[in-house]
Amino acid sequence: MTKHRIYTTSVASVYVHYVNKAERKGRTRAEVDEIILWLTGFSPEAFARHLEEKTDFETFFAEAPRLNPARTEIKGKICGIRIEEIEEPLMREIRYMDKLVDELGMGRPMAKILRVAVEA
Repeated sequence: MTKHRIYTTSVASVYVHYVNKAERKGRTRAEVDEIILWLTGFSPEAFARHLEEKTDFETFFAEAPRLNPARTEIKGKICGIRIEEIEEPLMREIRYMDKLVDELGMGRPMAKILRVAVEA
């Protein structure tokens, strides 16, 4: 079975589109970075290195130091497919990132995007 093309695509090539989408919607590159760091556990320096080295998605997620356990709370559709129904683990991780950037573009507050529990 051949790998999906996105697995061998560089994160840097998609990151540019994430940032453009966010900025068109009045959000910032810093917010996109915060989302990606929250999801993967990378430090800003390590993330910058992956962008510079044009790391592919498969390697990027394999090397993620700590995938955020709250990411499983990310629900909904991306590209017409329910995230929670995606069986392939790597594709689900990529779609989590896509969904978070979509939520940013829709104007959701960062606390909700990052699934921060609000204490009563």
